[in-house]
Amino acid sequence: MSDMLRGKVIIVTGAGGGIGTASCLTMARAGAKVIVSDISESAASATCELVRSEGGEASVVIADVASETSVQELVDKTVEIYGRLDGAFNNAGIEQCNAPLTDLTLEQWDRCLRINLTSVFLCVKYQVRALLKSGGGAIVNTSSGLGQISIPNAGEYIASKHGVLGVTRAAATEYGAVGIRVNAILPGVIRTPIIARLSDDPHLASFFESVKARQMNRLGEPEEIGQAAAWLLSDQASFVNGTAFAVDGGFMAR
Repeated sequence: MSDMLRGKVIIVTGAGGGIGTASCLTMARAGAKVIVSDISESAASATCELVRSEGGEASVVIADVASETSVQELVDKTVEIYGRLDGAFNNAGIEQCNAPLTDLTLEQWDRCLRINLTSVFLCVKYQVRALLKSGGGAIVNTSSGLGQISIPNAGEYIASKHGVLGVTRAAATEYGAVGIRVNAILPGVIRTPIIARLSDDPHLASFFESVKARQMNRLGEPEEIGQAAAWLLSDQASFVNGTAFAVDGGFMAR
């Protein structure tokens, strides 16, 4: 891991907690200059301070990834600060509503698709433009194991994460030949604040036990996703493009 991102300018969205914070720390330790981006200024600032406390280089740029103007400003500000963009980990997202499709409101559906899927399109759109000017680079999008399989009561989330794979593959096909690789990570169930909150729900206790039984008898750790994202963004993954990279302890192997 040491130095494999040395000097690279990397955007991380959803950087204010869980996988985002762990990824920022991992990438900074690997030598990246990290743009810490989140909709919450306090959360992003806390992550940035953690990176700097270890001697890493990081800057905060607040962004609402569901807003095209905000995403464009995020990329423009990154280039303004560091002069270039070399990669991005598009990690921002929200969880499912835990309701059957017939009970979902259009507002719930639209919100999930906007934050989980449309945001990835917007990020890729403006990041690719900047990467072309930098001479190439890499993008990693956070999908999910539910980007390939399904469970009950998560229809809007499943649709959004399947869509992330579609955007990833489309971008990889269009821009691989000009030196821009685009891949997706499919995390298993990871020990994040969101999962901690859901796992406290007694109605979901049996679900989480069944999940752990399928993925090495444990939850994944945020650092394990950050390490995979850092590798995909590095030149060590120079021939990896358009893949759905499962980091799930074997969940989908069963």
